[in-house]
Amino acid sequence: MKTLRRAAIAALFATRLAHAQPPTPPDTPIDAVTRDAVVEQLAHELDTRYVDTARGAAVARTLRDRVRAHAYDAIGSSAALEQRLNADLAADSHDKHLHVEYSPDVFPIAPADARPDPAQAAFELAQMKRVNYGFDSVQRLPFNIGYFKIDLLMPPAETAARFAAAMTLLQDTRALVIDLRENHGGEPATVALLCSYLFDQRTHLNDIWHRQDNRTDEAWTSDELAGPRYGAQRELIVLTSHETFSAGEDLAYALKNLHRATLVGETTGGGAHPGDMHRLGDHFAAFIPDSRSVSPITQGDWEGIGVAPDVAVPADKALVAARKRLMQSFAATEKNPRAKAHLLDEIGRL
Repeated sequence: MKTLRRAAIAALFATRLAHAQPPTPPDTPIDAVTRDAVVEQLAHELDTRYVDTARGAAVARTLRDRVRAHAYDAIGSSAALEQRLNADLAADSHDKHLHVEYSPDVFPIAPADARPDPAQAAFELAQMKRVNYGFDSVQRLPFNIGYFKIDLLMPPAETAARFAAAMTLLQDTRALVIDLRENHGGEPATVALLCSYLFDQRTHLNDIWHRQDNRTDEAWTSDELAGPRYGAQRELIVLTSHETFSAGEDLAYALKNLHRATLVGETTGGGAHPGDMHRLGDHFAAFIPDSRSVSPITQGDWEGIGVAPDVAVPADKALVAARKRLMQSFAATEKNPRAKAHLLDEIGRL
């Protein structure tokens, strides 16, 4: 059986593992009763859980109208229903987190307080290992510029020691570039963990408001770290692209609004609504965004609009642009004529 948490993990990793995924799971026929029941359950979940109450109700109403208008009657396979529902949800909600997933395995009915069994825990750990826990590259570039590329923000329990190791390697660099151009999300707690290395004092980041119980969870940096604190005194550039999404955007948005980092690259994907997977039937589940990010500075988020860069350049040119910007900053304060000439010469070659 396929757990809902496992479905969420698999969806998060899908883009990182696309080159290594097995063939598309086998399609199965679907009858009219099952098809309509899936659509009705999806509408119910949107009505009762979606973060924007009015929008959720409107999308649910549109789905039910389509059923009454026989818009889905020609759909005879599970994969085709998944594809059509996702197209409709994208058009109706414009929420990139909201989606339906079909699986040939059965999604079990589990109690709300169910904890991962050993098999599930092993599955999740194996998935994280396959992508090196989201850590792509940590290195020192010319002129002592630190470079940290991270593509997923996996839970602190699995990544805290790895962040400590990365920041140990970067601790003596003159400035830092964090590359989020291929970061597709992860855990808000990991955003707070990484930010904790980048500030000198305890700092309020982006909060999360939950519709179900009208609760707001505040996010703050931590005073206690396993590795050396990089601090707030050195220059920080964050690289973004249109692929940067969800928790990756959370990180970029917080660092930008706190004036801790300069964003270089493209406007990000525009997904600020966390949520969870919910069962629609034996073989269907939906990721329903039920929460929203809230900046204590802007009182808003980046949903649907993305996080705009401070320096707009195509994503594939962002690293060069960042290096030039940092070297120009170094040259402006360099007292040694030969060292300054070397910097300017390198800037000219990039």
